[in-house]
Amino acid sequence: MPIRIDYNKCCWKNGKCSSCGCGGACIGCVETCPTEALKRKNKLELDNKKCIECGACVSACKHGAIKLIN
Repeated sequence: MPIRIDYNKCCWKNGKCSSCGCGGACIGCVETCPTEALKRKNKLELDNKKCIECGACVSACKHGAIKLIN
């Protein structure tokens, strides 16, 4: 099942975390990905070639912005 990112819910906007005062040091979805398929750039980006659809990022996302879709 492919991964989908809901950018309306995602806290990573314009190269920084927009939901807390962490100063861009968010820890969660990117760090749990075993294949490094997620990267924080200007927005959260997913490399579909690296993604193994394990769902680790889905569980780690505190904002419900990442989902496995059918």
